[in-house]
Amino acid sequence: MAIVKVAALQTAFSDDVATNVARVTEMVREAAGQGANVILPSELFEGHYFCTQQREEDFLRAREVAGNPTLAHFSQLAAELGVVIPVSFFEKAGPEYYNSIAIIDADGKNLGVYRKSHIPDGPGYQEKFFFKPGNTGFRAFATRFGSIGVAICWDQWFPECARAMALAGADILFYPTAIGSEPEEPEFDSKDSWQRVMVGHAVANAVAVVAANRVGSEGTGAAKIDFFGSSFVCNARGDKVAELGRSETGIAAAEIDLAQLARQRASMGFFRDRRPELYRKLTE
Repeated sequence: MAIVKVAALQTAFSDDVATNVARVTEMVREAAGQGANVILPSELFEGHYFCTQQREEDFLRAREVAGNPTLAHFSQLAAELGVVIPVSFFEKAGPEYYNSIAIIDADGKNLGVYRKSHIPDGPGYQEKFFFKPGNTGFRAFATRFGSIGVAICWDQWFPECARAMALAGADILFYPTAIGSEPEEPEFDSKDSWQRVMVGHAVANAVAVVAANRVGSEGTGAAKIDFFGSSFVCNARGDKVAELGRSETGIAAAEIDLAQLARQRASMGFFRDRRPELYRKLTE
Protein backbone atom coordinates (compact mmCIF):
# COMPACT_ATOMS: atom_id res chain seq x y z
CA MET A 1 0.00 0.00 0.00
CA ALA A 2 1.74 3.18 -1.19
CA ILE A 3 -0.36 5.73 0.74
CA VAL A 4 -0.90 5.14 4.46
CA LYS A 5 -2.94 7.41 6.68
CA VAL A 6 -1.67 7.59 10.25
CA ALA A 7 -3.35 9.11 13.29
CA ALA A 8 -2.28 10.11 16.81
CA LEU A 9 -5.00 10.26 19.47
CA GLN A 10 -4.85 12.98 22.13
CA THR A 11 -7.14 13.16 25.13
CA ALA A 12 -7.21 13.42 28.92
CA PHE A 13 -7.80 10.30 31.00
CA SER A 14 -9.59 9.36 34.18
CA ASP A 15 -8.18 6.70 36.48
CA ASP A 16 -10.86 4.18 35.49
CA VAL A 17 -9.85 1.52 32.97
CA ALA A 18 -13.31 0.96 31.51
CA THR A 19 -13.88 4.68 30.98
CA ASN A 20 -10.52 5.14 29.28
CA VAL A 21 -10.85 2.08 27.06
CA ALA A 22 -14.28 3.32 25.96
CA ARG A 23 -12.85 6.78 25.24
CA VAL A 24 -9.96 5.44 23.18
CA THR A 25 -12.32 3.07 21.38
CA GLU A 26 -14.53 6.01 20.41
CA MET A 27 -11.53 7.92 19.09
CA VAL A 28 -10.20 4.90 17.17
CA ARG A 29 -13.58 4.58 15.47
CA GLU A 30 -13.53 8.28 14.65
CA ALA A 31 -10.02 8.08 13.20
CA ALA A 32 -10.91 4.99 11.18
CA GLY A 33 -13.95 6.87 9.89
CA GLN A 34 -11.56 9.55 8.64
CA GLY A 35 -9.66 6.89 6.71
CA ALA A 36 -6.79 6.27 9.14
CA ASN A 37 -4.99 2.94 8.71
CA VAL A 38 -2.62 3.02 11.71
CA ILE A 39 -3.98 4.63 14.87
CA LEU A 40 -1.82 5.42 17.92
CA PRO A 41 -3.20 5.99 21.43
CA SER A 42 -0.87 7.51 24.01
CA GLU A 43 1.25 5.77 26.65
CA LEU A 44 -0.38 3.82 29.51
CA PHE A 45 -3.84 5.08 28.59
CA GLU A 46 -5.71 2.62 30.84
CA GLY A 47 -5.41 5.05 33.74
CA HIS A 48 -3.62 8.05 35.15
CA TYR A 49 0.14 8.22 34.73
CA PHE A 50 0.82 6.51 38.04
CA CYS A 51 4.63 6.82 38.05
CA THR A 52 4.64 10.20 39.76
CA GLN A 53 4.98 8.38 43.10
CA GLN A 54 6.35 5.06 44.33
CA ARG A 55 3.18 3.32 45.51
CA GLU A 56 3.26 -0.46 45.84
CA GLU A 57 -0.47 -0.75 45.14
CA ASP A 58 0.09 0.51 41.60
CA PHE A 59 1.74 -2.79 40.66
CA LEU A 60 -1.82 -4.18 40.72
CA ARG A 61 -2.45 -2.27 37.47
CA ALA A 62 -0.21 -4.67 35.54
CA ARG A 63 -1.56 -7.53 33.38
CA GLU A 64 0.04 -10.36 31.48
CA VAL A 65 -0.23 -10.51 27.70
CA ALA A 66 -2.21 -13.74 27.77
CA GLY A 67 -5.78 -13.06 28.82
CA ASN A 68 -5.30 -9.29 28.93
CA PRO A 69 -8.82 -7.87 28.48
CA THR A 70 -7.65 -4.55 27.02
CA LEU A 71 -5.48 -6.25 24.40
CA ALA A 72 -8.33 -8.62 23.55
CA HIS A 73 -10.73 -5.71 23.16
CA PHE A 74 -8.46 -3.78 20.80
CA SER A 75 -7.67 -6.92 18.83
CA GLN A 76 -11.37 -7.30 18.14
CA LEU A 77 -11.69 -3.61 17.30
CA ALA A 78 -8.70 -3.67 14.94
CA ALA A 79 -10.12 -6.66 13.08
CA GLU A 80 -13.56 -5.07 12.89
CA LEU A 81 -12.26 -1.78 11.48
CA GLY A 82 -9.34 -3.18 9.50
CA VAL A 83 -6.80 -0.89 11.21
CA VAL A 84 -3.49 -1.29 13.02
CA ILE A 85 -3.46 -0.23 16.70
CA PRO A 86 -0.29 -0.17 18.83
CA VAL A 87 -1.68 -0.69 22.35
CA SER A 88 0.32 0.55 25.34
CA PHE A 89 -0.08 -1.38 28.60
CA PHE A 90 1.59 -2.17 31.94
CA GLU A 91 2.90 -5.71 31.48
CA LYS A 92 3.41 -8.37 34.14
CA ALA A 93 5.69 -11.21 33.03
CA GLY A 94 6.13 -13.60 35.93
CA PRO A 95 7.89 -11.59 38.66
CA GLU A 96 8.96 -8.88 36.19
CA TYR A 97 7.15 -5.71 35.14
CA TYR A 98 7.53 -3.76 31.89
CA ASN A 99 6.16 -0.68 30.17
CA SER A 100 5.07 -2.40 26.98
CA ILE A 101 3.18 -2.02 23.74
CA ALA A 102 1.45 -4.71 21.67
CA ILE A 103 1.29 -4.12 17.93
CA ILE A 104 -2.18 -5.24 16.84
CA ASP A 105 -2.42 -5.78 13.09
CA ALA A 106 -5.49 -5.02 10.97
CA ASP A 107 -6.70 -8.63 11.25
CA GLY A 108 -6.58 -8.48 15.07
CA LYS A 109 -3.37 -10.50 15.37
CA ASN A 110 -0.81 -9.43 17.95
CA LEU A 111 2.41 -9.13 15.92
CA GLY A 112 4.52 -8.90 19.04
CA VAL A 113 5.33 -6.85 22.11
CA TYR A 114 7.93 -4.12 22.44
CA ARG A 115 9.16 -3.36 25.97
CA LYS A 116 10.35 0.16 26.73
CA SER A 117 14.14 0.16 26.69
CA HIS A 118 15.02 3.48 28.33
CA ILE A 119 13.43 3.95 31.76
CA PRO A 120 13.46 7.47 33.26
CA ASP A 121 13.93 8.21 36.93
CA GLY A 122 13.33 11.69 38.28
CA PRO A 123 10.81 13.86 40.11
CA GLY A 124 7.36 13.11 38.71
CA TYR A 125 8.64 10.36 36.40
CA GLN A 126 9.74 7.60 38.78
CA GLU A 127 9.46 4.73 36.32
CA LYS A 128 12.47 2.77 37.53
CA PHE A 129 10.47 1.80 40.61
CA PHE A 130 7.93 0.03 38.39
CA PHE A 131 9.54 -1.05 35.13
CA LYS A 132 12.46 -3.27 34.26
CA PRO A 133 14.39 -2.08 31.17
CA GLY A 134 13.00 -3.82 28.11
CA ASN A 135 14.71 -6.86 26.60
CA THR A 136 12.99 -7.05 23.22
CA GLY A 137 15.36 -4.84 21.25
CA PHE A 138 14.22 -2.50 18.51
CA ARG A 139 12.14 -4.02 15.74
CA ALA A 140 10.20 -3.25 12.60
CA PHE A 141 6.74 -4.81 12.48
CA ALA A 142 5.35 -5.86 9.09
CA THR A 143 1.73 -4.70 9.29
CA ARG A 144 -0.95 -4.70 6.61
CA PHE A 145 -0.09 -1.04 6.00
CA GLY A 146 3.67 -1.22 5.88
CA SER A 147 6.66 -1.68 8.12
CA ILE A 148 6.50 0.31 11.35
CA GLY A 149 8.72 0.84 14.37
CA VAL A 150 7.25 1.47 17.80
CA ALA A 151 9.05 2.80 20.88
CA ILE A 152 7.80 4.46 24.06
CA CYS A 153 8.20 7.97 25.53
CA TRP A 154 11.74 8.33 26.96
CA ASP A 155 12.96 6.14 24.06
CA GLN A 156 12.05 9.00 21.73
CA TRP A 157 14.97 11.09 22.99
CA PHE A 158 17.58 8.54 21.89
CA PRO A 159 18.79 8.72 18.26
CA GLU A 160 20.16 5.18 18.48
CA CYS A 161 16.64 3.85 19.04
CA ALA A 162 15.27 5.55 15.92
CA ARG A 163 18.24 4.48 13.79
CA ALA A 164 17.92 0.86 14.96
CA MET A 165 14.25 0.75 13.93
CA ALA A 166 15.07 2.33 10.57
CA LEU A 167 17.86 -0.20 10.01
CA ALA A 168 15.35 -2.96 10.77
CA GLY A 169 13.22 -1.63 7.91
CA ALA A 170 10.68 0.68 9.56
CA ASP A 171 9.19 3.38 7.32
CA ILE A 172 7.17 5.10 10.06
CA LEU A 173 8.13 5.45 13.74
CA PHE A 174 5.39 5.60 16.39
CA TYR A 175 5.99 7.06 19.86
CA PRO A 176 3.20 6.88 22.45
CA THR A 177 4.12 9.13 25.35
CA ALA A 178 3.09 10.76 28.62
CA ILE A 179 5.04 13.96 29.15
CA GLY A 180 4.33 17.35 30.64
CA SER A 181 5.51 19.68 33.36
CA GLU A 182 8.41 19.00 35.70
CA PRO A 183 7.14 19.08 39.31
CA GLU A 184 10.44 20.45 40.71
CA GLU A 185 11.11 22.79 37.76
CA PRO A 186 7.75 24.42 36.95
CA GLU A 187 9.43 27.04 34.75
CA PHE A 188 10.99 24.37 32.51
CA ASP A 189 8.97 23.51 29.39
CA SER A 190 10.31 20.64 27.25
CA LYS A 191 7.57 20.73 24.61
CA ASP A 192 9.65 22.27 21.80
CA SER A 193 12.69 20.11 22.53
CA TRP A 194 10.44 17.05 22.67
CA GLN A 195 9.11 17.73 19.19
CA ARG A 196 12.47 18.76 17.73
CA VAL A 197 14.30 15.61 18.73
CA MET A 198 11.71 13.43 16.99
CA VAL A 199 11.66 15.67 13.92
CA GLY A 200 15.43 15.15 13.84
CA HIS A 201 14.93 11.37 13.86
CA ALA A 202 12.60 11.71 10.89
CA VAL A 203 15.09 13.74 8.86
CA ALA A 204 18.19 11.72 9.81
CA ASN A 205 16.54 8.41 8.93
CA ALA A 206 14.20 9.53 6.12
CA VAL A 207 11.17 8.15 7.94
CA ALA A 208 7.85 9.58 9.08
CA VAL A 209 7.18 10.04 12.81
CA VAL A 210 3.92 9.91 14.79
CA ALA A 211 3.83 10.99 18.46
CA ALA A 212 0.77 10.72 20.73
CA ASN A 213 0.71 12.50 24.10
CA ARG A 214 -2.06 13.04 26.67
CA VAL A 215 -3.50 16.31 27.98
CA GLY A 216 -4.94 17.48 31.27
CA SER A 217 -3.65 17.62 34.85
CA GLU A 218 -3.10 14.57 37.02
CA GLY A 219 -1.96 14.21 40.61
CA THR A 220 -1.78 16.80 43.34
CA GLY A 221 0.89 18.80 45.12
CA ALA A 222 4.45 17.68 44.39
CA ALA A 223 3.10 14.83 42.25
CA LYS A 224 1.02 17.01 39.91
CA ILE A 225 1.82 16.96 36.19
CA ASP A 226 0.23 19.14 33.52
CA PHE A 227 0.55 17.18 30.30
CA PHE A 228 1.31 19.37 27.28
CA GLY A 229 -0.32 17.44 24.44
CA SER A 230 1.15 18.73 21.17
CA SER A 231 0.81 15.34 19.45
CA PHE A 232 1.96 15.49 15.85
CA VAL A 233 2.84 13.74 12.61
CA CYS A 234 5.89 14.74 10.59
CA ASN A 235 7.19 13.58 7.24
CA ALA A 236 10.73 12.60 6.28
CA ARG A 237 11.58 16.23 5.44
CA GLY A 238 10.77 17.19 9.02
CA ASP A 239 7.59 19.06 8.08
CA LYS A 240 4.85 18.75 10.72
CA VAL A 241 1.92 17.72 8.53
CA ALA A 242 -0.54 17.40 11.43
CA GLU A 243 -0.38 18.81 14.95
CA LEU A 244 -2.65 19.32 17.95
CA GLY A 245 -2.49 22.05 20.56
CA ARG A 246 -1.32 21.84 24.13
CA SER A 247 -4.75 21.24 25.64
CA GLU A 248 -7.11 20.13 22.88
CA THR A 249 -8.68 16.73 22.53
CA GLY A 250 -8.53 15.40 19.03
CA ILE A 251 -6.87 13.41 16.28
CA ALA A 252 -3.72 14.39 14.40
CA ALA A 253 -3.92 12.56 11.07
CA ALA A 254 -1.99 12.72 7.82
CA GLU A 255 -1.24 10.65 4.74
CA ILE A 256 2.26 9.24 4.25
CA ASP A 257 3.46 8.18 0.80
CA LEU A 258 5.64 5.12 1.40
CA ALA A 259 6.95 5.05 -2.16
CA GLN A 260 8.08 8.65 -1.85
CA LEU A 261 9.73 7.82 1.49
CA ALA A 262 11.68 5.00 -0.15
CA ARG A 263 12.87 7.27 -2.96
CA GLN A 264 13.90 9.98 -0.53
CA ARG A 265 15.73 7.51 1.71
CA ALA A 266 17.69 6.17 -1.26
CA SER A 267 18.55 9.58 -2.72
CA MET A 268 19.69 11.09 0.59
CA GLY A 269 22.36 8.40 0.97
CA PHE A 270 22.26 8.21 4.77
CA PHE A 271 22.34 4.43 4.71
CA ARG A 272 24.77 4.28 1.79
CA ASP A 273 27.32 6.51 3.47
CA ARG A 274 27.07 5.47 7.12
CA ARG A 275 30.29 3.99 8.59
CA PRO A 276 29.32 1.57 11.39
CA GLU A 277 32.93 0.40 11.80
CA LEU A 278 33.74 3.90 13.06
CA TYR A 279 30.91 4.01 15.59
CA ARG A 280 32.13 1.35 18.03
CA LYS A 281 32.46 3.98 20.76
CA LEU A 282 28.66 4.15 20.80
CA THR A 283 28.44 0.67 22.28
CA GLU A 284 31.29 0.89 24.79
